Amino acid sequence: MTVYSQIAQNKLKTYLIFVVFILIFTGFFLIIGNAYGSPWPYALLGLTISLVSTVGSFFYSDSLVLKTTKARKATKEEFFDLYTVVENLSLAAGLPSPKIYVMDDSSPNAFATGRNAKHAVVCATTGLLNILDRTELEGVMAHELSHIKNYDILVSTVTAVLVGTIALVADLIMRSFWFSSGSRDRNKNPIGLLLLIAAIIITPIVATLIQLAVSRRREYLADASGVLITRYPEGLARALTKISSYPVGVKSATTSTAHLFISNPFRKNAAGSMMRSLFSTHPPAEKRIEILRRM
Repeated sequence: MTVYSQIAQNKLKTYLIFVVFILIFTGFFLIIGNAYGSPWPYALLGLTISLVSTVGSFFYSDSLVLKTTKARKATKEEFFDLYTVVENLSLAAGLPSPKIYVMDDSSPNAFATGRNAKHAVVCATTGLLNILDRTELEGVMAHELSHIKNYDILVSTVTAVLVGTIALVADLIMRSFWFSSGSRDRNKNPIGLLLLIAAIIITPIVATLIQLAVSRRREYLADASGVLITRYPEGLARALTKISSYPVGVKSATTSTAHLFISNPFRKNAAGSMMRSLFSTHPPAEKRIEILRRM
C-alpha cells in the first residue's frame, strides 16, 4: 500500500465512521423512545445530537483529547531536546512541525492528534522523556509523525471523541432510566424495556469494536513508516521495550483514548487485564519489536 492510497483509505474510513456513528446513535435513541412510547421524537433527538457530535469531532476533537488527557503545551526552554527532535524529524518527513504538548505522568507513552498535518499535535509524557535516550525518542516521534503524514490522526482522534460520546450517553441513559420516576411508562412496554436494556449494554461494545477496527494495523504501518524517517529501527524497538515493560499505566488514559497512544496505556497487571487484552487497541509489543529487529 502506497502512502497516497493509505491517506485516501483513512479519509474514506473517517466518513464511514461518521455514518456508522449517526446510525448507531439514532437507532439507540429510537429504542429509548420506543420504550417510552414516543419513538420518533427520540430518534430525531438522537439524529440531531449525532450530527452535532460528528461536526464537533471533526473540528474540535484534538482540543477535547488534549483536555481529556490533561496535556499542556510544552515550551522550547523546558523541553529543548523534544523540540529539536520533532523539528528535525518533521523536516525529514516533509511535514510542518506540529504543536508539541506534554503530559505530567511518570508512565512512558506518547500520541499524536489533530485532523491534518496543518492542525496536528504530538504529545509525550514526562516519563517518556525521562527514560528514553535521543535515538529512542526519535523512534517514537517518527512513529507519531507517520500517523500525522498518513492521516491516521484524523481517524483515531474522531473515533476517540465519538466512542467517548457513545459511552457517556449510554451511561447517562442507564442512570436516568433506573432512577427516574417514570416507571409506569416503562412498564407499559416490556418489550421496549428489554430492547432498551440490550441497547445500553451492546452500544458501547459496538463502539469499542469500531475503535479496534481502526487501531491495530495502523500501528504496524506507523512503525515501518517511522523507520523510513529515522533509518534506525533499533531506536523504536528499544523504546517499545522500555514503554511496554513499565509497570504503571497512564493515569489520565481512558478506554476512548487508549488507541491514540503508541503503546497500550493500561497497566498490564491491572484488574480485568484478560478482558483488556481481548479488547486491546494495540498489537502485542513483543510482535512489533520482533518485526522492527528483522528490518
